[in-house]
Amino acid sequence: MSDPGRPPADSTVHLHDLGPMRALAHPMRLRILGMLRMDGPATVGMLAERTGEAPGAVSYHVATLAKHGLIESAPELARDRRERWWRAAHEMTSFESAEFLDDPARHAASEAMRRTVLDSYHAELLAALAAESTLEREWVEASDSSDGAAQLTLEEFRELSADLEAVREKWWARGREPREGTRSVRWITHVFPRGER
Repeated sequence: MSDPGRPPADSTVHLHDLGPMRALAHPMRLRILGMLRMDGPATVGMLAERTGEAPGAVSYHVATLAKHGLIESAPELARDRRERWWRAAHEMTSFESAEFLDDPARHAASEAMRRTVLDSYHAELLAALAAESTLEREWVEASDSSDGAAQLTLEEFRELSADLEAVREKWWARGREPREGTRSVRWITHVFPRGER
């Protein structure tokens, strides 16, 4: 049985338009969406407390995310008429970068959004490094941070991307809900062709 406070399993929003990409190009909106996806529904007050932002600013960001269909109201969680809860509308966001190559405005919006996402990855990795000394040795030993490069044909490159997607999907499916003995584990992968040197 699915949790009514969570977005439907396997739900993905596919970005094609400027509005949602521009909305997610703001670091606080991206952070709020991430919190609602990872931690579940929250009120503006709860989000303000977690982010350290003023409730008025959080309310503005929440309204922008809702306007673009990235989050939605969760009225069934309210204890009274004044309380307003929000939840992520989807589990994941996807887009095809190549779709925007011939449209300068959409390409600029997608690039701004992706730069914000990359900045958030960097901040998250630094926070994980700072928290390492507070973790049990076994969890630190199981961690990994690595990179690699190879000379590949286009077909091999596509195969590598598909292999990594299959690995992510396997663990995403298994670890969707908390279970005894689990903790939140994050992975960040990038596969890209290097520019000509």
